[in-house]
Amino acid sequence: MHRHSLEHDGIILSFLDAGGVGKPLIALHGHWMGASDFSVLAEDLAPDWRVIALDQRGFGETDHAVPHSMTAYVSDVIALLDHLSITEQVPVLGHSFGGIVAYHLAAAHPDRISAMVIEDIGVNIQDDSTPYVADWGGTFRLRENLEERLGPRLAPYLQNSIHRVAEGWALNFDPTEFLVSEQATNGDHWTIWLQSQCPALVVSGSESRICDAAELRSMAEQRAGTTFAQLDAGHSVHIDAPKEFVDLLRQFLKD
Repeated sequence: MHRHSLEHDGIILSFLDAGGVGKPLIALHGHWMGASDFSVLAEDLAPDWRVIALDQRGFGETDHAVPHSMTAYVSDVIALLDHLSITEQVPVLGHSFGGIVAYHLAAAHPDRISAMVIEDIGVNIQDDSTPYVADWGGTFRLRENLEERLGPRLAPYLQNSIHRVAEGWALNFDPTEFLVSEQATNGDHWTIWLQSQCPALVVSGSESRICDAAELRSMAEQRAGTTFAQLDAGHSVHIDAPKEFVDLLRQFLKD
């Protein structure tokens, strides 16, 4: 995947584009993560699908210290589509936080979205990650020091979010700004979820500590044209079960 950027709403948005002649698929990452977490998925879906993954505002190589709102997140994706002159309807894959943005996007812009894949996130969001991220900020002398601070459960999933800085190693997002983003996504999203009409696939990780599978199953049962699937994985299903996730994605998008 190749790194590109555009300016929108006074900020620089960074994104990865697999290129090629495949059909476009927009991928939106979860909190603490970034566009690069879809690199393996992009390789596995090529050449049929051209994965375009956005570093959402406040994360990765997109500008930090910016306003956060659901309206802004959705607007950023539309700006990306316009920048790439993608006018036809395209499917969107959203993991965790990215899934919330995805179903808001489908509701607000049904003319731009053909289908959505919601990866391990529900519609009743009441999160407060302050206890986890309170001591993640700043610079660490060694990469291993930062990984130790993240802990053995999370560090393997945040490898792409660790980067080299002049004084050592740091995360490519500000934990304090992340908490602002988290608050912007909290709330009851049932009405928005039911508002769109495009086909949808809700994917649950059987070992996820983030989402209740019963809620995800209910999302599929209460919305027309929606399928539920569960894979042997944690919260980051596309990372824990890459082959099975790709097979599921291909089958859904083919239908």
